[in-house]
Amino acid sequence: MNTQTESSPAPPPKGPATPVVDRMRARGAWNPLWDGLHEMDPAWTEQFMAMGMQPWQSGVLEPKFIELLCIALDAAATHMYAPGVRRHIRTALDLGATREEILEVLKLTTLVGIHACNIGVPILVEELAARDGATAD
Repeated sequence: MNTQTESSPAPPPKGPATPVVDRMRARGAWNPLWDGLHEMDPAWTEQFMAMGMQPWQSGVLEPKFIELLCIALDAAATHMYAPGVRRHIRTALDLGATREEILEVLKLTTLVGIHACNIGVPILVEELAARDGATAD
């Protein structure tokens, strides 16, 4: 016997359990930009986030060191996620990181941007030489 009437909608389908995502949300480690991905494929998102949490769970690296790495990743020119940088700096400080250690990580992170010059400057030199050669004729 169907207990639903035409006016009462069916309950939404229950998705897969996502305990890693749920823990990340609870502790403020969830990026709201991931919401759409999680809505479209919660199982894959859960697996991806579980993989990303492996460094904390393995015990191989010290938690402070992991947080310093996370600062570098979130501050890198290819990522630039300020809420993550802030969260990881706070956690690193809570774990005993010094101001000097965090500053050193940020200084090292700026080196990622030098690759633009490694690629761009030789191309600029080539193009300027080609232009000079074309105008000399």
